[in-house]
Amino acid sequence: MMAYNKSCLVALLIIAAVCGAACNRGNRYAPPPPPEVTVARPIEQEVTTYNEFTGYTKAVETVAIRARVQGALESVNFTPGSPVKQGQLLFVIEPTLYQAQVDQVQATLDGNEAQLKAAETQLEITQATFARAAGSRTDLVTKTQQRDLARAQVQIAKANLEQAKLNLSYTRIYAPFDGHIDRNQVDVGNLVGAGEATVLATLVRDEPIYAYFTVSERDLLQFREMQRQKRTLVPEGEQSLAYLGLATEIGFPHAGKVDYASNRVDTSTGTIEVRAVFPDPDGIILPGLFARVRIPSTRGREILVPDIAIGADQGGRYLLAVDDKNVVQQRRIGVGTITDDGMRVIQTGITTDDWVVIAGLQRAHPGSLVKPNRTELKTAAPTPPATGTESPR
Repeated sequence: MMAYNKSCLVALLIIAAVCGAACNRGNRYAPPPPPEVTVARPIEQEVTTYNEFTGYTKAVETVAIRARVQGALESVNFTPGSPVKQGQLLFVIEPTLYQAQVDQVQATLDGNEAQLKAAETQLEITQATFARAAGSRTDLVTKTQQRDLARAQVQIAKANLEQAKLNLSYTRIYAPFDGHIDRNQVDVGNLVGAGEATVLATLVRDEPIYAYFTVSERDLLQFREMQRQKRTLVPEGEQSLAYLGLATEIGFPHAGKVDYASNRVDTSTGTIEVRAVFPDPDGIILPGLFARVRIPSTRGREILVPDIAIGADQGGRYLLAVDDKNVVQQRRIGVGTITDDGMRVIQTGITTDDWVVIAGLQRAHPGSLVKPNRTELKTAAPTPPATGTESPR
């Protein structure tokens, strides 16, 4: 009986030892596998860099149409807010009054011309009489004076007639150029031109359209330095292309040219005013709109990475790179322009030999071990150089 109990105890001890070993193996810590990230090498290709500015649009011509003569406004001959053509009749201001003045001055001129003709005839008779020594010199002088006075009266009447005709022409106001006219500021029947040249309406010519924007002193000096180094796309003295985008538009769909830059920097703002002109045959761009303007700057080979791969913190912008031991490193970078396909120019911080994390950024942390899945970035089609010799359309 004692031998039986001893055998049972040994068996129980063996079972306990086996179970304990199994439990110890099951509780041992197994670290998780490194997270997977997608990495790629930056690409290098020829890129056009741009400078971007904000400004506003303005009509190439604006005129305030005013009443230049006094009278009652008889008619308004346009639809407010509509396009008008050069030479189109816009307003009529009481022409009968000024036509009467023309007729009156014309009658005065006719009378003065008749007096001049009579004075000339009398002078001829007096001269003939004096030549035969039958008349006095006093009479000759008198008749000459009368002729000269009548001639002066004719000249005065002619000048008055021209003035009267000019005033008559002001009673009909025509569009000075093609454009869009706003609403009439005065209704029919009201007196205009009394004491001042009453504004009747405003006409703007908005095709083409101007875009005004300001360039900072720093950007100006950098551009001039690049011009001296012959690194700019457009040589000094030639017009550069410009691209315009409105507030609701994606990108810069309107192409034009820079046609003006101020000759001085505004000391109060530290900026210089620049203007670009854009064709607008469809009348899409109105004066006074907010405008985004992009100007081509340089063209050369640049290092590119997807813009979505770039992070930012208080220290600036950075990229995450994976070294030969699959450890993540943070690289501080300097960035340039962004291309239309979402690639960002990297000026400093990485080379084309680095493996940059482009996907799985939330799983990659500086100093951590990762499992990189290597891929290749697709090279975008190089953009053509933008020069002042290209057509803006």
